[in-house]
Amino acid sequence: MKSNSINLALLLLRLGFGGFMLTHGIPKISKLFESPIKFTDPIGIGDTASLILALIGEVVAPILIIIGFKTKLAAIPAAITMIVAAFVIHAEDNLRTKERAILFLIAFIVIFLAGAGKYSVDEIKRK
Repeated sequence: MKSNSINLALLLLRLGFGGFMLTHGIPKISKLFESPIKFTDPIGIGDTASLILALIGEVVAPILIIIGFKTKLAAIPAAITMIVAAFVIHAEDNLRTKERAILFLIAFIVIFLAGAGKYSVDEIKRK
């Protein structure tokens, strides 16, 4: 019984945090079609590269997390994106401003450590 509760909790964690992360990433997709691309370049790799990395962390990885496919691997770029958001982009901001990114970071670390659980593509493929 406890195992089912944990698996349900992992599903809820994946759906909740993956879904809410998409609300930040999906609006950024339209920026790919702007000319020239204008996007924050927090780590000095250029606007386009920064946007692509942000989209991987905020769209691609959350979709994989939601469906539970390559979940642990997908949690890495999502977590790195939140590290950059909290501690680079919002470095000078107060904790209240950083809080959302830090909460996402904690959730993605938990997903990385715990995995997808029973209700996932990873589990279907394992069987």
